[in-house]
Amino acid sequence: MRNAFAEEITALAQEDPRLVLLSGDIGNKLFDRFKAAAPDRFVNCGVAEANMAGVAAGLALAGLHPVTYTIAPFNTIRCLEQIKLDICYHRLPVVIVGTGAGLSYANLGPTHHSCDDIALLRVLPNMTVLCPGDCAELRVLLRQALALRSPVYLRIGKKGEPSVHAVPPALRIGRALVAARGDCACLLSTGNMLPTAMQVRAELSARGRSVEVVSFHTVKPLDGEFLSAAAARFRHIITLEEHGECGGFGGAIAEWFADRPARGSVELLRLALKDEFIDHCASQQEARAAQGLAPDALVDRIWRWLA
Repeated sequence: MRNAFAEEITALAQEDPRLVLLSGDIGNKLFDRFKAAAPDRFVNCGVAEANMAGVAAGLALAGLHPVTYTIAPFNTIRCLEQIKLDICYHRLPVVIVGTGAGLSYANLGPTHHSCDDIALLRVLPNMTVLCPGDCAELRVLLRQALALRSPVYLRIGKKGEPSVHAVPPALRIGRALVAARGDCACLLSTGNMLPTAMQVRAELSARGRSVEVVSFHTVKPLDGEFLSAAAARFRHIITLEEHGECGGFGGAIAEWFADRPARGSVELLRLALKDEFIDHCASQQEARAAQGLAPDALVDRIWRWLA
């Protein structure tokens, strides 16, 4: 995803002379083409993420379109107060990009895990939270995020994520996207778990269960219209995310249903990372497996739940 981001932000910079890219001491070679196209609009802010958020706020107040980019936990929890007061309070058009979502940097340990960023960012007023499911969704959402002209958190993966969409999807911020139809249960996926959701669907289909997969690329605001329609069609709704089970996408969906008692017939299964630190280094796939988010474990859990 980070390569797709670099390509798209470079193209956008050539279209919009007000776009400025701020980096937190990361991605220097990744943005060589950006620097060649707009050398005066790339700023390496160093290991000073709180300052980077403040600089972005100042640039936005001056009429520019700043985008901040660094590893997800460094661009969120490390500078949360600046995001809250400098950016969100003033409703400034800053796009905050957190790369390496979830366990993408599992091999570097808890300092690089982003298991709480959705929870932290979605509680801030004026903030939009976007979690694209693949590179195609990322490209579309990045353009829409810049056009939104208000604070946006764009949570992206790292590298090597499978593609789900063969062509750019017709998606809009705030509107869920059905990736595959089904009639037995509805699997709502956010972010880089979408390819896994599609794999789970295929394996459940082979067992005779037709599951609808939906890309909830927008965690805030949620698509209430879709959720209402889904509640009318499905008794079983599942959420899937590479984020801690507290406060994330599944929590947002649970809150939505809790506020609507008439939807009480819906049964909700939330699949997420356990509420614990992962204190060992491993690959992303190994860490997912240890947390029960490998495809085979997900298939077995959903199968038992639907039985």
